[in-house]
Amino acid sequence: MTSTAPADPRIPARDDCVLGPLLEKRAAAHPDRIYAVFEGGLEWSYARTLEETRRTAAGLQALGLKAGQTLLIALPNGPDALRVWFAANYLGAIAVNVNPAYRGALLQRVIENSQARIFVAESELIQHINAVERGDLETLVVFGTDQLPGSELAVVGSAALDAAGSAPTPPEREILPFETQCIIYTSGTTGPSKGVMCSYLHIQTAGKAVYFLTGEDRYLVNLPVYHVAGILPCMLMLWLGGSVAVIERFRTGAFWQVIAETKATFAILLGVMTRYLLSQPECPEEKLGHLRHIIQQPLDEDGKALRQRFGFDIYTSFNMTEVSLPIVSGRNPVVAGMCGRARDGVELRIVDEWDCEVADGETGELIIRTDQPWAMTHGYFRDAEATARSWRNGWFHTGDVFRKDDDGNYYFVDRLKDTIRRRGENISSFEVETALMAHPAVREAAAVAVDSEISESEVMAVLSLVDGATLDPVDLIAFLRPRLAYFMIPRFVRVLDQLPKTPTGKIEKHVLRSTGLSAGDVWDRDTADVKVRRG
Repeated sequence: MTSTAPADPRIPARDDCVLGPLLEKRAAAHPDRIYAVFEGGLEWSYARTLEETRRTAAGLQALGLKAGQTLLIALPNGPDALRVWFAANYLGAIAVNVNPAYRGALLQRVIENSQARIFVAESELIQHINAVERGDLETLVVFGTDQLPGSELAVVGSAALDAAGSAPTPPEREILPFETQCIIYTSGTTGPSKGVMCSYLHIQTAGKAVYFLTGEDRYLVNLPVYHVAGILPCMLMLWLGGSVAVIERFRTGAFWQVIAETKATFAILLGVMTRYLLSQPECPEEKLGHLRHIIQQPLDEDGKALRQRFGFDIYTSFNMTEVSLPIVSGRNPVVAGMCGRARDGVELRIVDEWDCEVADGETGELIIRTDQPWAMTHGYFRDAEATARSWRNGWFHTGDVFRKDDDGNYYFVDRLKDTIRRRGENISSFEVETALMAHPAVREAAAVAVDSEISESEVMAVLSLVDGATLDPVDLIAFLRPRLAYFMIPRFVRVLDQLPKTPTGKIEKHVLRSTGLSAGDVWDRDTADVKVRRG
């Protein structure tokens, strides 16, 4: 197919934006250049990446996947996750990468909301898929075993993705930059998790905001591809003609060894990651100079120490799945808490509860819009009410509290939302509370963030019990294990006779947060030596 140039000069041609044509263009221009490196030394050239993508796309097409349909994917970072995602987009389908740790109601939510007919997952997840309502699902594609588990659905092994030939039948029509590339489920706050629809142009616009990277860089993908921070680098470096180093997850003790092995030049380090690195003893690998620049989110007092010890340049920014990196700093900012300035092409306002702009220096909610169409989310999948609420008065409402100084620098202050951030994972308090409320002894439940000694936040469950009931916290953790992802299970549990409420009956979470761990009746599963692990 030939590339179609849009009339608006701000809109890129298909082969500069849409994954399939873009990958073909890059593979034709420099087939032997490395695009992706993985743990263990595996490397994919651009030609190899296209080959893997096309073969996998043929397998998915043989299973019935078509342009415009959704494909659920729950795989850890690695070659399989990359090729299955790329193959879906190559067919013009919509990739829906979700956390392999999803369980219970959250897993059921994404299955039903996504309307996917095919789910590609590791074998460990199959029992949990079988335990919930399965919506429109028809077929499970299973990685990780030759002994296929039983299910009411059609179950095929991952070998089916390699058995349908070297290339699929081309899509019946051109896939355009405005079409949905992926749906990313974000943590719900006042309701269930919402599926953020991201167009190809949305993802590319976010990538372009990382203005200091070039085709000579190698981006460390140490955040999962079910996060926008895992998807964006893969597309950005494809667009730049650069490369990515895809690792399963961030591991403090192995970080510099990974940098040395992959020769990554750039990484995003979130929250406590930087503190972990500073706490490690010096090692020879950190002196090699491969890592030239990072984005630190949030920018804190560790920045100076990081630069002095490791020698890389630091940038900071603000982003969320729905937007496209609207705030980015210059090189080596020094004021802790600053996120940077508005990038070209976005308008930002800080407003009160009525969407009226506040004066510089005052706090309010950050709202955003862009001068380019399709440069941000075009809505929440199958949730028109949430879409309308977020786009009130023609601006996207972030739910985050900011302030701006006289020089145009933006500072993150707090979250209006009840999302809890724990070690790089966004956790929906609503979904934790739903799982807690399923316990027969629990009458009311609130999940709140509390400060801890090592991470951004930990989860505390505050409960009241039904009359006459008792509850052993150890038994509660056991109850939650099959219902929640491991990172969502509360560390702290507190039981009260009554939860504090407003006159209209809403739980006053700010009261619970302000009390935090200072109350003497808080149970700590770490102190009790109750382990909650991945898997």
